[in-house]
Amino acid sequence: MVVKVITINILFDMDVWTQRRELLVEGLAAEAADVIGVQEVNLQHETGAWLAEQLGMPYVYQVPFQQQPYNLGLAYGIAILSRYPFTQQAQLDLQSQGRFAQYVQIEIDHRSLVFCNGHYFWKPGSTPDRIKQLQHLNEWLSELPTQTPIIAVGDFNATPDTPEIALMRERFISAYATHHGQEPDYTCPTPLSKRKSLWKSIALKLLNLWVNHTLKRWRGTLDYIFISPSFMVRDCRLILTEPAPNNKQIYPSDHFGIVANLELRAD
Repeated sequence: MVVKVITINILFDMDVWTQRRELLVEGLAAEAADVIGVQEVNLQHETGAWLAEQLGMPYVYQVPFQQQPYNLGLAYGIAILSRYPFTQQAQLDLQSQGRFAQYVQIEIDHRSLVFCNGHYFWKPGSTPDRIKQLQHLNEWLSELPTQTPIIAVGDFNATPDTPEIALMRERFISAYATHHGQEPDYTCPTPLSKRKSLWKSIALKLLNLWVNHTLKRWRGTLDYIFISPSFMVRDCRLILTEPAPNNKQIYPSDHFGIVANLELRAD
């Protein structure tokens, strides 16, 4: 059995959404994935439901976050889009920043797997709060029956050198690193972030100076597709990496997406 999965943070901000959404649909439709994990779904504007409809993915499981991003009053969260019905679905309160993880169980070619999606604690660098979230996540997934094939995707807000990602690697394999020998150079931010207001750009530069001790623009890998050893990686690559043809500053999101073609090993 082969399953094609994607993770993408689509950005809750509605700035240039009309242009961005067309790029998202075009790029995601070209991949024809079976399951997509989406982060920063804007629930007020129903961006996740709209995306699912455009992609012809009839099964959607959305989970709202309790805390709004940057106190902007926007209802946002995460979503799983699927071509296959859910035989089970569940959510996990990550107990900080109002965030949740979610999973669904689906069946493809008479074989079941669990697809987990999350958007974890935001703070530059490593932080005990994010480590606790991922420990909680791993405990939650450990409650599933032994040998359950698991795919865990999302915006982990942690770079490959952090203890958080080391924690995930204790149980899971990074599909991208397995296929390429290392993680991508970066998945965030794309040049879309250059469109931010002057004051927001200044604030981000000061934050970067405080955390990374440099004014050089930060880039890093925050997005991953983790898999249990029951999967083999046929292919894994970055997607949604190109700007709009008529505007080189408009990208599908401020994150690149990752797609993986995974084969479930024989029992």
